[in-house]
Order: sequence, then C-alpha cells, then structure tokens
Amino acid sequence: MSTQRTVTLPTADHGNVTLPEPAWCAGHAHHDPLTALADLIHSGPTVGCSHLGQPLLAAEIVHSPFATHASPRRGGRTPGVSVWPLGLTLDPTELYALAADLDTFADRLRALADQLADVLARGEQ
Repeated sequence: MSTQRTVTLPTADHGNVTLPEPAWCAGHAHHDPLTALADLIHSGPTVGCSHLGQPLLAAEIVHSPFATHASPRRGGRTPGVSVWPLGLTLDPTELYALAADLDTFADRLRALADQLADVLARGEQ
C-alpha cells in the first residue's frame, strides 16, 4: 500500500499548511512563503517547445487545491494544463483542440516553406 505524499508550505494568511501532493507534482522549490492559501499551486514538469533558442510554447499540469476563483481557464480546484503564452488552463478536450490547431499551423508552415523554396529556386526577389 502506497502512502500519500504530503508537503507543508508556509502561507502569508494561514501559516504552515500541509496538503496532499500529487505524484505528478514536480515539487515546490520556488515556493514563496508570502503566497496566500488560495494561490498555492501544484505544477508538473514543463513540456516546452522552442526554436533557435527562443521559447514558443510551454505547458504543465497544474492544480490549485484552495483556489477561490470560478474561472476554469485560469486554474483552479480541478487539475488542468496551463499553457504559455496563452495564459489559460485547459481541460483535456481544449488541449486536444489546441494540439489540432497546432497540427494545422505546422501544415501551413510546411506549405510556406515549399512556397519559399520555389521562390528561391526561381531566383525571385
């Protein structure tokens, strides 16, 4: 039988708070003790996409177990995937839709690359 991991984090408004820590959580090394209870967040490892050293997209599973806001796309009590630079937290359906949009964008980029290769091959300026 596995034991539920917990973590104790200092908060500005409730002192030290002990809460269950999901197995996917990457830890709280950068936790600020001035964080309010409602703003405590579990974050998983970041999945990133960069090109030529420039970050394009990043995503991570997040969960704010004490969130008080009702906006599901801004994180909350239900785990979701936070996507930067969108600044939104997505559910599985929305994340699949984003992946489909990115697939379509990748196809458009390949079409532009083909068009540019043709322009360059013809010596056009």
